[in-house]
Amino acid sequence: MHQAKLILMAGALLASSAVAAQGFPNKPVRIIVPFSAGGATDIVTRVVAQKLTEIWGQTLVVDNRAGAGGNIGAEIAAKSLPDGYTLFMTSGSIVTANPHMYKTLPYDAGKDLMAVTNVASGPQAIVVNPSFPAKTVKDLIAMAKAKPKGITFGSAGIGTQTHLAGENFIYSAGIDVIHIPYKGEAPAVSDLIGGQIQFVTPNLSAAINFVRSGKLRALAVTSKERSKQLPEVPAVAETLPGFENLGWFGFMVPTGTPKPVLAKIHQDTVTALKDATIARRFEDLGMVPVGNTSEEFTKAIREESGRWVKIIKERKLQVN
Repeated sequence: MHQAKLILMAGALLASSAVAAQGFPNKPVRIIVPFSAGGATDIVTRVVAQKLTEIWGQTLVVDNRAGAGGNIGAEIAAKSLPDGYTLFMTSGSIVTANPHMYKTLPYDAGKDLMAVTNVASGPQAIVVNPSFPAKTVKDLIAMAKAKPKGITFGSAGIGTQTHLAGENFIYSAGIDVIHIPYKGEAPAVSDLIGGQIQFVTPNLSAAINFVRSGKLRALAVTSKERSKQLPEVPAVAETLPGFENLGWFGFMVPTGTPKPVLAKIHQDTVTALKDATIARRFEDLGMVPVGNTSEEFTKAIREESGRWVKIIKERKLQVN
């Protein structure tokens, strides 16, 4: 009798989650962005949210929760109701590097969040104020070596992918500079334009318009080859052979979100990413839409996490 009851309950749960997916979404959906408005994570989210609004016929509310290298937004997402009405737009480092950098975190990315799909990927850029003396990556490295800790670089916060892109470059170049963390790319780039810091390694999408307008000068991009959006800007690999650093942005949901709901979010996000307008918008920002499966995304997160361990250990990037 007891076993029959359990089977009936399990069947009822499956049926209710399937019904939930059929009607999903029937109210506004919140997307938590763990950085301030104007940065790459925010830009990517708003591009995709616009298309999902059309597909779902529901409002998508972008909720910017900046701070602690993305961990504040990640914690809010991890502790939200697992009903599909809270999506989390993570940037790579939050779930691949932060678990190695922070001794304690108020959430467990591997247990509390489920991967939906990688939305977009693209390189970072090494950008400086146009008045900065260094005209090339080689110049910047020479300046930094001549005066250790004499140059400052800004990032979106400790443990963010813009921070780690900078650390990867610093590690590969064998230089020693001072890191200034901000609560997002936008304020870091703003201070760079204002001359308060010497360089930033933002996602190309967050810097490209400032480079095109002449407010910033790009010394290099972090992809293996030059970006077709800025063909005159060399790749770091032209100075440091083999160097590559790519950023990515992907949807995750709280663990426990019903599988049919997760599948619906995945399917409609992939549909959105196939839209020609979105593809052009991402291309203009120096990014490519991805739209892989949840399983592929989970595997990629695990593999990237393993690669960051060495740099975090050697650069002594532990926090708290």
